[in-house]
Amino acid sequence: MNTRPVNLPTADVADSLSHFHQRAPLVHCLTNDVVQSFTANVLLALGASPAMVIAPEEAAQFSALADALLINIGTLEAGRAEAMLAAIEHALPAGTPWVLDPVAVGGLTYRTGFARRLLTLRPAAIRGNASEIMALSGETSRGRGVDSRDDSLAALPAARELARRSGAIVAVTGAVDYVTDGERAWAVPGGDRLMTRVVGTGCALSAVVAAFCALDGDRLQHVASACRVMSRAGELAARQAGGPGSFIPAFLDSLYQQRAEEWV
Repeated sequence: MNTRPVNLPTADVADSLSHFHQRAPLVHCLTNDVVQSFTANVLLALGASPAMVIAPEEAAQFSALADALLINIGTLEAGRAEAMLAAIEHALPAGTPWVLDPVAVGGLTYRTGFARRLLTLRPAAIRGNASEIMALSGETSRGRGVDSRDDSLAALPAARELARRSGAIVAVTGAVDYVTDGERAWAVPGGDRLMTRVVGTGCALSAVVAAFCALDGDRLQHVASACRVMSRAGELAARQAGGPGSFIPAFLDSLYQQRAEEWV
């Protein structure tokens, strides 16, 4: 259990991406106001279909129709919390997998309590930075808002414990991402520091994780593959970009151009 995870095989990424393109999942995104447009564009670039339905009555109905549901608590308030709970309540009996992005958990009491309440509602996956995952698991973290001051590898034991306790696949992201089901774990390298200089790459990754959770088969493999597809797009985009302004269009193009056969 203490052995450092090895890198996810590229053949697994190819398999997951091939299934993803065949499925073209419809993802219901209850996400924060800052990143809605970027998140939608990321999903569209990959070939998925995004929807942002936020009224509680409609969120409940739509979550049962979607292939996956994202719950991102970045701009949490009472009305949004009501919609999130309604969406999850109707997603579960419909078999719609849902993903939690515990934005800034640990530093703020309201969102931390709400996120821990959501843990009892059987998320399929949880995606957060090291500080968020450590705080959600009950450990002391050094997060500052959405910024992590903790190392992703140092957070892996907390991620394993959180996965065992919640039943979810847990992805802790950083310079290297680590994805675990509590027993098995994959390391996912790649990306570029420019991904931290634009708004929304982490939140968009959570939406992509939700989309990959809609696939049949090994969910650990699919979540890790979602992380690798995104980190690879960041690598390729950074080679072309002169800075944050040109990075975003290059990033979307890189996602659009990825094909399963390139990973074999």
